[in-house]
Amino acid sequence: MSATRRLIAVVLLVPALATLALWAFAWPAARTAPRDLPLGVAGPPAATAQLEKQLTRHEGAFEIHHYADGAAAREAVEDRTVYGAVVVSAEGSELLTASAASPLVAQLLQQAVAQQAAASGTRVETVDVVPAPAADPRGSALGASVLPLALAGIAAGALVSLLGLRGVRAVIGLVGAAALVGSAAAALAHSWLGVLTGDWWAEAAVLGLSTLAVSAAVAGCAALFGTPGIGAVSFVVMFLGNPFSGAASAPQMLPEPVGAIGQWLPPGAGTTLLRSVSFFDGAAAAVPALTLVWWAALGLGAVLLGARLKPGPARRAEPATEARRSAVVA
Repeated sequence: MSATRRLIAVVLLVPALATLALWAFAWPAARTAPRDLPLGVAGPPAATAQLEKQLTRHEGAFEIHHYADGAAAREAVEDRTVYGAVVVSAEGSELLTASAASPLVAQLLQQAVAQQAAASGTRVETVDVVPAPAADPRGSALGASVLPLALAGIAAGALVSLLGLRGVRAVIGLVGAAALVGSAAAALAHSWLGVLTGDWWAEAAVLGLSTLAVSAAVAGCAALFGTPGIGAVSFVVMFLGNPFSGAASAPQMLPEPVGAIGQWLPPGAGTTLLRSVSFFDGAAAAVPALTLVWWAALGLGAVLLGARLKPGPARRAEPATEARRSAVVA
């Protein structure tokens, strides 16, 4: 490529990437609003009918789940089936929230239910069933962990590939690096900052698995497609996985289908799994855990497959060496 063409490529490529980055990060943030947000309602049908009618005025905002009583509604919140629940009884109304699932959603529910209560002249008491940790009441630290983990995964996968590690050695390098990243991240977030409050080893495993899902994908694509594979996976993780993760709000607060896409990518699945393990005793952890495992397994499988399909320099040199030895003997 000539110098002129390289110059034109740089002039056009940089603005295109900047525009794409602004779209990926700014658009979901600017369109944050509830979309089929799971919300529970408990109490006698006659008492909850008016409340449901008022909530459904916001078309498409809430997905209403019905429960027989407050105990069932509380259990649904703790199991991450719903983000909150309104319990109506003879004594009054009660709003159950879980700020650990999303401080932004908990605040939004308080505002929405308070408005409905004010319109009907009733008072609603708010109970935070699963509160966010006191060290991180707004969930800022957990949301800020998405980018560093993604960068760590990209760096590990790229480094393994560029250093020429292949096959089993590459797998050992990726798994070892992810384990150390998970342990270091848990030590910082749990032991030092106190923003995670669950089982330390489970949190370290989730953080390590989140890193491995990215690093294995990077190294696997590099093993099959060469250096462009590193750029392709890095693009998906950074420009889609990170802004579409819903870490700062919730997947149901992002424009469709951004929230769903984000949960099938490592940053979104990792954030959801970390919340479940750290704050909800593993509730609703199966789907995000399987998502990360599939990313990691497919990536590591691609690393091993690439080593078999494309022998390294040492293996390619063996036939030539044997040929030279045969010629000398002859």
